[in-house]
Amino acid sequence: MLLPFLRAGLDVDGSDVSPDMLAWCSAKAEAEGLSVDLYTQPMHKLALPRQYFTVVLCGAFGLGGNRALDLEGLRRIHSHLKPNGTLVMDHHFVQQAPGSTYTDPKSLELPHPWPERGDRRRASDGTELELRTRLLEVNAQEGNIVREISVRQFRGDVEVTSETYSIVICIYSMDDVQSMLVQAGFSEVRVSGTLEVHDPALDSDRIIIEATA
Repeated sequence: MLLPFLRAGLDVDGSDVSPDMLAWCSAKAEAEGLSVDLYTQPMHKLALPRQYFTVVLCGAFGLGGNRALDLEGLRRIHSHLKPNGTLVMDHHFVQQAPGSTYTDPKSLELPHPWPERGDRRRASDGTELELRTRLLEVNAQEGNIVREISVRQFRGDVEVTSETYSIVICIYSMDDVQSMLVQAGFSEVRVSGTLEVHDPALDSDRIIIEATA
């Protein structure tokens, strides 16, 4: 998302917890003759040298932490916004229909099996990267799930390398998110639309939320 903003001539900075992601972004920007300041920081430790009219939080809220860290992250973002600045964020709402597996984790056979084939993308060197996810744990009392993520690299039909890791995803309702944003200091919270109708990889619906500082 950062690269299109830079191409449009916007004054933007970037932050991510992953040095690898930032290195990739920096290399892409440099290859296009674009200049950008990038910071390796988790959201709950955000400490940037200036404030912004807009902060965009994409695909990160609720990942890898807990409620206290997520709330602190929102507070940090609020402190980096200028008066009446806007936070634009997406959020996944895991489906929790009555009798669903998320409300009755004892009914699950965990871990779920890996899908036979994942989402494949072609890299610049001609290899293909395949992403697969599966449900590993459901922690109803703590309000989170654990997903296992597999990344495999293929050259033709031959697997070259593979890597597997897990990530904690905190589960929040719309009321939870609104309450946390208000606690973090935001004065107005609104849902501006649906970003994706359904994301099968996360078993969730994803919406866009705007919050005013």
